[in-house]
Amino acid sequence: MQDLTIIIPAYNEQESLKSFLPELLDFVTLNKCMLIVVNDGSSDNTADVLNGVNHPQVKVLHHKVNMGYGGAVKTGIRNCTTKYAVTIDADGQHYTKDIKSVYDFFLQQNADMVVGSRKGHKENWYRAIGKGIIRTIAKILLPLNIYDINSGLKMFETQIARKYISLCPDGYAFCDIIAMVFISKKKKVLETPINIRPRTEGKSKISTITAFETIRHILSIVILFNPMKIFLPISVFLILGGVLWGIQFLVADKGVSVGAMMSIVSGIIFFMMGLLAEQLAEMRKNSVDD
Repeated sequence: MQDLTIIIPAYNEQESLKSFLPELLDFVTLNKCMLIVVNDGSSDNTADVLNGVNHPQVKVLHHKVNMGYGGAVKTGIRNCTTKYAVTIDADGQHYTKDIKSVYDFFLQQNADMVVGSRKGHKENWYRAIGKGIIRTIAKILLPLNIYDINSGLKMFETQIARKYISLCPDGYAFCDIIAMVFISKKKKVLETPINIRPRTEGKSKISTITAFETIRHILSIVILFNPMKIFLPISVFLILGGVLWGIQFLVADKGVSVGAMMSIVSGIIFFMMGLLAEQLAEMRKNSVDD
């Protein structure tokens, strides 16, 4: 596994890292892989815990201010020198043995990204509902075949990820969006089961705001890669609605309904906006691929 780097974004995880780091260090030593931990402007003693690590296969990076989960992962990807990279969380919920199983699956399937799926594991009902809504919206807008799109354990080719991270947000939505970008770019994205253990230290930073931000970024990515997925249904709905509403006035010989005409014209405008968005999206996609 000398061609693999483990990337961990860490924000205020001093207690979790104290218990999780020894397991990680044993793993990288045994498997001869690299480890990058990005301290994302933590306000606790996370920096001190990480600075105490002295290992030739470990690189510790520090953000002066909090850049967000995605911002920390991006820093890790930019500093990664191996062919493959895998992201895991700093809270100690991931088993290091799953890194090996995902790595083996990745190579066997010749994948571009493999997502560690937590399907079947119990979780907070409130968070489960939020994830379900996000997953449903993503499936409507994209040909999504991944269940656990927001899993923190993702393995990918470093060069491909480095090319596309500029399209991803700096917040927690990065986790979902990076997978959606790979899928939108027709990369081979698969998932394989992993196990997780309960968080024993610290608190989760994911909130309701995170879910709304994720949905907003999903819409942004769809508009970038396939804007007609959004504009065309709205256009068809407005035009058909206007026609059906206006027919009853024409049949009754009451002239043309102003509301029906406004609906039809709005539908045509949305369609034209979709065509324009398609052209702009094509230009931006080409600039990313260069």
